[in-house]
Amino acid sequence: MTAMTDTPGRDTPPGAGSNHEGGPVQPGSEAQQPASDAQQPASDAQQPAGDARPEEWQAPVGVPPLPGTPPQSLADERSEAASQGDPLPDPGAGHRAPASLDHAAYAGQNSAAYGDLSAAAARGELPDAAQQVEADAHGYPEGAGWSTPAPRRRRVGLGAFVGVAVVAAVIGALVATGGYAIVSSRQSNTATGASNSLEIGHYKDATIITAVAAKATPSVVTINASAGTSAGTGSGVVLTTDGYIVTNTHVVTLDGASGSAKVSVTTSGGRIYPAKIIGTDPVVDLAVIKIDASGLKPMTFANSSKLNVGDTAVAIGAPLGLSNTVTDGIVSTLNRSITVASSAAPKGGDSSGSSGGQQFNFDGGSGSGSGSSSTPTTSIALPVIQTDASINPGNSGGALLDSKGDLIGVNVAIASSGESSGSIGVGFSIPSDLVQRVSQSIIKTGSATHGVLGAAIDDATSDTSATHTGSVINSLTAGGAAAKAGLRAGDVVTAVDGVPITGATDLQAQIRTLAGGATASVTYIRDGRTKTVAVTLGSQKG
Repeated sequence: MTAMTDTPGRDTPPGAGSNHEGGPVQPGSEAQQPASDAQQPASDAQQPAGDARPEEWQAPVGVPPLPGTPPQSLADERSEAASQGDPLPDPGAGHRAPASLDHAAYAGQNSAAYGDLSAAAARGELPDAAQQVEADAHGYPEGAGWSTPAPRRRRVGLGAFVGVAVVAAVIGALVATGGYAIVSSRQSNTATGASNSLEIGHYKDATIITAVAAKATPSVVTINASAGTSAGTGSGVVLTTDGYIVTNTHVVTLDGASGSAKVSVTTSGGRIYPAKIIGTDPVVDLAVIKIDASGLKPMTFANSSKLNVGDTAVAIGAPLGLSNTVTDGIVSTLNRSITVASSAAPKGGDSSGSSGGQQFNFDGGSGSGSGSSSTPTTSIALPVIQTDASINPGNSGGALLDSKGDLIGVNVAIASSGESSGSIGVGFSIPSDLVQRVSQSIIKTGSATHGVLGAAIDDATSDTSATHTGSVINSLTAGGAAAKAGLRAGDVVTAVDGVPITGATDLQAQIRTLAGGATASVTYIRDGRTKTVAVTLGSQKG
C-alpha cells in the first residue's frame, strides 16, 4: 500500500476533509499566510453562523459508503439531482473537485490523512459548514472557492487522500465480495456471516490487511489429526462449497506416522466436522480431505506465476492451534527450491547425489500438539515461495494470500535457528498454480502425477573445476525422457521453462512441478555452449 505522506505538488482539493476536530473555516482567508500562521489554534479561525451540518453523516459522492449502506453510483446521484432541478457543475468551469469530497470520516486521528486535513483546516483552506452543505446538495457553483490551487502552494498530500480512499474502496469491495454484512457504528464495526465473525474495531483506520482477512478468513479452516498417542494441528484451505479442502500431507498423516489418522475440521466460525482423506501427494506434500458440509466459502486462486518480489503476503492459519490468526509480510523470493525431511516421501523419480544444502523442516512436524513419533528418513524437493510473513507450527496447510485476498500459496515449512522452532522470518509456501493442479487431480482421480527427467543428477559445483552453477547429469536412464531428448552425461542444466537452476534441488523441484507427460524446455551447457531442448517428461504418481 502506498505510504501516506505529505508531498508537494499533489492534487488533493483544499476542502477534502471537513469532518475533523476544530470545525470548518472560511476558504481562502489564509491562502497567503506563512507556515507559522497555520499553527494558530482552531478557536482563532472564523466560525460559521449556526450549525449547518446534517444530523447524520452521509457517504459523500464518489466515496465508498460506510458498511451497511447500499452503494450508489455517482451517475445515479447526478441523475437524481438533475431530476429535481438542482444545478450540476459546469464541465467547462475548469478542474474542480467533485461534490462533498470529504474523506476525513475515513481517516483516524493517528493517520497521515487526518493530520493533513486538520492542518488544512487550521490554515483556513476548507469551506465553512454552509458552503459544504450547499456543495453536498448541488455540486460546486462558480465562485465557491473549490478551484484547485497552484500545485506548489498545496500542503495536503495526494498520497494521504488517495491512500485513505483506496483502503476504503478495497475494504468495501473485499468485504462485500466476501459475503459479509458489516454494521456501521461510531465505536466499532463487526463483520458477521452465517458461520464466521471478524471484529473490525476501527473501520476508519482499517488497512488492506484487514480487508484481506475479512475476505479470506472464512475460507481457512483448522485441522486436527490423531492416531494412537500422536496428535497434531494444522490448517487447510476450502476448495468447494460442498467441503473439499486442501492441506499438507504431513498434517493428515502426522508426517507419515499414520495412513489412517482420525481427522476433524473446525471452520472459522467454530463448526466441527469429521473429515475423510480423499488423497495425498507426498511428492509435493499436498493432500485433499472432504467434510460433509454445504455453503462453505471457497478460496479464490491467484496466478502465482505473476507474483513479484516485494508483493504483499498475508498468512492465515492456526499457529499453535490458534485459529484465524493473521500475519503479514512480503514475497521475499520466487522460484526457491528447498529439501524437507519427510517420512512420507515416496520412492522413485530422479535420484540426486547432492545433500541438497540446508534441509528445512515442516512447521513443527505435525503442527501443535503432542506431535508424531516418526523420525524422517528421507527428504523431498519442493518448489516454494519464500515469505517473511510469520509462519509457525500449526500454519501448515494454511493460506498465503495477496493484497486482493486471493491464494498465492499453501504454507508448508519454515526455517529455524538453533533450538527455536518458531518463525524467524523465513517461511515457505507451495505456489498456488501447483496447488490447484494437484488438488483438482486428486478430487477427480484420487491422485496426481509429476514429471520425471530420467537421470541421476548432482550439483554442478560438486566438481571443483565447475565454471557455472546448475545441475550436472551424472548418468541417464535408458529410454528415459532425458535420453530420448538427446541429453548426455556431463551436461549442466541451467534452466527449466525459463526458471534458473542452481543445483540438483532446483532441478528436481521444477521437474516435479510439471505433470507427467508434460513438455519442458530444458536449457543446458555442453562443451561451453548453451543449448535448449524440449523434453517430454516421464511420469511419477504422487
